[in-house]
Amino acid sequence: MDIDLARTFLEIVRTGSFMAAAERLHITQTTVTARIHNLEGQLGCRLFVRNRAGARLTPHGERFTPHASQLVRTWEAARRELPLPEGAEDMLVLGGETSLWNPLLLNWVTRLRQQHPTVATRAEVHDSEALHERLERGVLDAALVHRPAYWPGMQVEQLLEEKLILVRATQSEEPYVYVDWGADFRKQHDMALPERARASISANFGPLAIQLLLQQGGSGYFRTRVAEPHLREGTLERVADAPEFTYPVYLAYAREKRGPLLDAACLVLKAVAAESADWSS
Repeated sequence: MDIDLARTFLEIVRTGSFMAAAERLHITQTTVTARIHNLEGQLGCRLFVRNRAGARLTPHGERFTPHASQLVRTWEAARRELPLPEGAEDMLVLGGETSLWNPLLLNWVTRLRQQHPTVATRAEVHDSEALHERLERGVLDAALVHRPAYWPGMQVEQLLEEKLILVRATQSEEPYVYVDWGADFRKQHDMALPERARASISANFGPLAIQLLLQQGGSGYFRTRVAEPHLREGTLERVADAPEFTYPVYLAYAREKRGPLLDAACLVLKAVAAESADWSS
């Protein structure tokens, strides 16, 4: 079976419509329809019922979904692992959110290379949604995330305790910089601090926001590990009695990926996470 048929089927399942799947796959809706007709012809059954609301799975479609996922994961794994780089005996593909590549993902890959030189490593940085999609497709072996999205077969382990704390520049507490740490933070922040919900300056990237504070003054919420060096230097100070928000780090992987290689990589990661490191960059 053409693997693109399975990919198209799964994209319709994710998005709920043929049109949305076409947009995500960057193909025409006619092509999506033709692929599903081809797939249904090969399987000898109908997979979707289409209506004005989109497309819903038939009982046959529901039964085919895990098989389609397995087909795509197997194919992606084969493409990723073959051929292995010269001198490598195995390979790991590891991912992390943008805010976690330095130092955590960087130190993880570095230490793996030192301790397991025959294991080739690929590191990828994506947003949370892309990481979870790649985990589900089997493209990634494991990923570092702040807010795991659970699905059947996914294993999640908390790696680090972390909080978002309110800090201010020593020269000035204003302006307030609204740092967007995701949907959960926005909801909790806006309930706890409704007067700060509409700030004149906002950013969705922590390193940019903290540089704004250091250069122009102001206040905002940042991860404790990022703020600590600046608190020690005296360029920032913690705002007393301000609400705090949890923002832990998790390791996520598919249970089917478990084996001696991933277990060894997880041990390396936990050792790296337990060490002190500079998170300020």
